[in-house]
Amino acid sequence: MLEKSDRPWGRYEVLQESPSHKVKCIWVSPGKRLSYQRHQKRSEHWFIVSGNAQVTINGVISSLGAGDSLDIPAGSLHRIANIGDSDVVFIEVQTGTYFGEDDIERIEDDFGR
Repeated sequence: MLEKSDRPWGRYEVLQESPSHKVKCIWVSPGKRLSYQRHQKRSEHWFIVSGNAQVTINGVISSLGAGDSLDIPAGSLHRIANIGDSDVVFIEVQTGTYFGEDDIERIEDDFGR
């Protein structure tokens, strides 16, 4: 079984994993947001499945909804927040050389991590 994890902002499930990529489905609860963070060893592509999200990439804020996508290069600061009344669901495709949770450098975090 692939990894599943509950988080203070929602949850995620790993859908696929290999030495070259990792694919997650991520649910963000209404009013919650992930930490403002960056990764040194991976890039990410996000595809919004449902919900209303506010995304910050290197200080630039934009709104995304179902069908929208964006690329986050390695080393870029990023965050997603749920600004709607239902879960934000998105698919995250990671590419790079390492996909461990310890390649997260948190700059700001609502949950003190």
